[in-house]
Amino acid sequence: MHRRSIRFRLTVWYAAVLTAGLALFGGLLWLALRHQLMAGIDRDLEGRASRFESYFRSESGESGVDLSDELEEFSQALPPASYVILRGDNGFTFAYPKEAPAASVPLRMLQRRFTLNGATFDLDVGAPVTEVQYVLRQLRFLLLILIPVVIAIACVGGFWLSGRALKPVQDVTAAALTISIENLSGRVPVPGSGDEIARLAEVLNSMLGRLESAVKTLSQFVANASHELRTPLAVIRTTAELALRRDRSPDSYRESLEDVMAETQRMTQLVEDLLILARSDAQIVDMPREPMDVRDILKVVCTELSGLAQTRQIRVTAALGDEAAIISGNLPALHRLFVGLLDNAIKYSHPASEMIVTVRCDGARVMITIQDFGIGISEADLPHIFERFYRTDAPQTGRGHGLGLPLAESLATAHGAKIEVRSVLGAGSSFTVVFPARNPFNLSVGAPDIAGKIPASLGQQPESRLSRPD
Repeated sequence: MHRRSIRFRLTVWYAAVLTAGLALFGGLLWLALRHQLMAGIDRDLEGRASRFESYFRSESGESGVDLSDELEEFSQALPPASYVILRGDNGFTFAYPKEAPAASVPLRMLQRRFTLNGATFDLDVGAPVTEVQYVLRQLRFLLLILIPVVIAIACVGGFWLSGRALKPVQDVTAAALTISIENLSGRVPVPGSGDEIARLAEVLNSMLGRLESAVKTLSQFVANASHELRTPLAVIRTTAELALRRDRSPDSYRESLEDVMAETQRMTQLVEDLLILARSDAQIVDMPREPMDVRDILKVVCTELSGLAQTRQIRVTAALGDEAAIISGNLPALHRLFVGLLDNAIKYSHPASEMIVTVRCDGARVMITIQDFGIGISEADLPHIFERFYRTDAPQTGRGHGLGLPLAESLATAHGAKIEVRSVLGAGSSFTVVFPARNPFNLSVGAPDIAGKIPASLGQQPESRLSRPD
């Protein structure tokens, strides 16, 4: 199907509307003028008929008067080209002029009947309408000539004006055609008219800005993920090559296999974290929620990580309170969230220090705070700790892949919660997860069965070598 441009269609519609408007205007003008001219002739004929009737009545009462001669003399005083015919039922007949007008001469006739001395008379008074018809013909000729000329001029002007009006659209289109995935920094020009086209250009530029940011983030994400995956693969390959170069003792082979297994676990953890984040970004995470007491989850998580804390002589204090902290959540996801935060706090606490887990409720919110007394986070690093693959240069930074805190933030956001961070470099950090509270009315919540409900993709504890911030 052949498509016409907007400019062409606007011109056609404009020409059609203008033609209809001018045709209607011309037709109404012609009819109005004809009506006025004919009405003027009718008024003039009415006056002639009235004067003729009055004169006929006055002369009929006179004796010894030749009525026909008097009427003819009176008719001669009427406006030129007047026609008068008077017929009575008593046989009286008068016509002026005596010769009948030619059939080609159009007449406008007025008929009147009156009674005089018991006789009935029919009076016909006429006048030619040749001049009126001439004026109407001239007007019709002018309309038929001028309307097409006006329409043609208007179409040319409309085509030019529509081109001027659509030029910003053409500029935006031309600029948009130059923008590709390799050149997302380009922007379309914004006209200074402040109209709908300017608003459209602003929206397009805003969309291009978001798209550019998303592509840059995606590219960086892919590059970082590739780098993180390449490291364990290189370690696995190097370890295997060294083990195969010469014969080794069983203990040496076991050590090599343990290194390969450790790197494989690290790579598996990275892939699982990436998968969860990708599903979260695409909003396709299957995360059914139910009311639960968050204190029960924290008790289990603290128990699970107590061994890791003891290896570093860190004392874990759980101040969970006596009041139920009911939230609507997904058990495996919340378990993964708190394991990540507590594991991070343990790894970056000073040895022989303390980590405190507290739960507070204020009616509308449930707040879980995990506070450590460790290395802390600098002001320069604090705004970036939830960025994926971001790692600081702190000496405690290990071989982690920098997805722990972004994953925790993603899981918190999926629950309608937010994570607030306070930190003093060298003194420690506190991470507070703020949940909207769930009304506990008629709710019976017991200790969650974490072992039976956590899938491997969410339930696996993060390895002990994650970096800070993670």
